[in-house]
Amino acid sequence: MKDFDSWIAHKKTINEAPGKLYSKRDIWWCSLGVNVGFEQDGTGKSYERPVVVLRGFSRAVCLVVPLTTSTKENKYHVALGDIDGKPAAAIISQIRLVDTKRFIDKIGMLDKVKFEEMKNAVKALL
Repeated sequence: MKDFDSWIAHKKTINEAPGKLYSKRDIWWCSLGVNVGFEQDGTGKSYERPVVVLRGFSRAVCLVVPLTTSTKENKYHVALGDIDGKPAAAIISQIRLVDTKRFIDKIGMLDKVKFEEMKNAVKALL
C-alpha cells in the first residue's frame, strides 16, 4: 500500500524550498513523490528519482523524463548508459512538468547524442 500521508507531509516542505537553476539535458535527483496507480513514484525519504530535463518553460517549471535502472526493451524505454554509476533508461511514457523546487541534487548532464535519441523517441511517441 502506498504511503500518501508521509508524501503529503514531505510535499509541504518541498513547497517552501527555493527553486533550482537548471539547463536542458541536466540530470537531477527529483522528489517525484507517491503517485496514483502506475504513475512513476520516487523512492527513499525524499521520494526521489533521477530525471533528465527535456525542456524548460520558465525559471520555475520544466518538462522532465524520469529515469529507471530497469532494462526493459520497448518503445517507452530509451537506454542512456551509466548515470550516477548505474545503467539507466529514460521512461518516455512518464514525461511530466515539475516545479524546480522538487530538484534535490544535480547529478550531471546527459550526453548530446543520447539526449537527441531520447528527444526523438519522445517526438515519435507524441
